[in-house]
Amino acid sequence: MEQRGGNRRHAAALTVMTGASYASDPAASRGRLHAEEGGLLRGPRDPFQRDRDRIIHSIAFRRLRHKTQVFVSPDGDHFRVRLTHSLEVAQIGRTIARALGLNEDLTEALCLAHDIGHPPFGHAGEDALQAALEGHGGFDHNAHTIRVLTELESPYPRWNGLNLGWELLEGLAKHNGPVAQPSWALAQANAAFDLELDRWPSLEAQVAAIADDIAYDNHDIDDGIRAGILSVEQLTELPFVAQRWATIQKKFADVPADRLVSELVRQQIGAMVNDVIERARANIAAERIESVADVRGADRVLVEFSPAMTERERTLKKFMYANLYHHRTQLRAAEAARRIVADLFAAYRADPSLMTGGWAESVPAEEPARSRHIADYLAGMTDRFAETQALRIYGDKPRGAD
Repeated sequence: MEQRGGNRRHAAALTVMTGASYASDPAASRGRLHAEEGGLLRGPRDPFQRDRDRIIHSIAFRRLRHKTQVFVSPDGDHFRVRLTHSLEVAQIGRTIARALGLNEDLTEALCLAHDIGHPPFGHAGEDALQAALEGHGGFDHNAHTIRVLTELESPYPRWNGLNLGWELLEGLAKHNGPVAQPSWALAQANAAFDLELDRWPSLEAQVAAIADDIAYDNHDIDDGIRAGILSVEQLTELPFVAQRWATIQKKFADVPADRLVSELVRQQIGAMVNDVIERARANIAAERIESVADVRGADRVLVEFSPAMTERERTLKKFMYANLYHHRTQLRAAEAARRIVADLFAAYRADPSLMTGGWAESVPAEEPARSRHIADYLAGMTDRFAETQALRIYGDKPRGAD
């Protein structure tokens, strides 16, 4: 049934629209928090292109190459990390944006920046920082992304942050939709530069959010099989995967099964991308979207999966949590990683002089600023730097209990 009319749907999904009226326009950007002199313009780039390039050239972006995606400090060179994941999200995002006639540069910038706020060891590190800051406002990696880009990453002489455009910060702040109760970090950024947290973001931000889902849903399958935790046999317990796998095996009957895993991943991604494009076009037409203002006034997500694909994607996520993310080896690694971050926080809390790179000299005296400062330092660490610092402070001694 899926194959019938598939070529027509595929061709329709790849039809390129240019300059859609509802695309974000760099010429109509709401600008930056800090005015920049015209002489700072380096090369013929519009504001969205400059934002993308500021992300790429940032230290925070470079650090993603040593931050956990699925596996903590993976031994193999072929596993994904936050950096490669972000690049893959950007590729998927640009494909969808181009088909919908959206601004590709803003979409790419959003995709590349979306994980910059992740601490070492992924969600295990985030859980540890959330617990450490429980009485001081907590920790949220999405809000921390905004904090890094507006406060902590400071390569310019006259202001903190990268001085990114409103559209990029808005999209990062609410790429998953309006934010009713912002965390302290997001509330601080919003107080300085109103991001209209109660409204829906641009279509480019919505594309970045669903591109993230598509990337990790499928690329984590590839890494899970490569690690020997997942198998094709397990995956084909899902009917929609089994159907696709049978079609691939029939087409490549003379090819060993282990050579076909990448083809399965590619086809899964393609099916999801085409579904999103088709559904988004239908939503845009149904809501009579003609401008960016219409997008925000629609009061609903417009870039989404169809109901059928939504159910498949949810089923796939449940499978991945049960068989990969919550696998016993993953849970053991996550607990060890959580312990490293928790112990480092405790060590720096007791003796801030242990922090390096000027962080010890600028520790606030009062709470909650003091604990948040320590969390900023920890969140910026890569997996391997956190492990090195834990070894330097604690050596091989068993560390304390909660």
